[in-house]
Amino acid sequence: MSTLQLPPNATLDEACSLLATLVPGTQVVDASGLKTFDTSVIALLLQARRMAEARGEPFAVAGAPPKLLELAQLYGVDELLFTPVLPSATGAASA
Repeated sequence: MSTLQLPPNATLDEACSLLATLVPGTQVVDASGLKTFDTSVIALLLQARRMAEARGEPFAVAGAPPKLLELAQLYGVDELLFTPVLPSATGAASA
């Protein structure tokens, strides 16, 4: 399992370099170090989730600070980001 540790600053200025850190196999994004961030971190987390789902792998965000939870709720994506994706929920329908 691969974990991506987000840096203290995750704003639009850092968005491209952060996106490049998303590698196949990233299953957990650790947001516990976030101090300064904007909506671009929401886009990054959504992309990480999409990538994991496309591979049929689990995905979770760990250590989200309260302000990140509030921002995700404001944009209506809190359930998408903070409800873990399990491998069995992302694969093809079983017989």
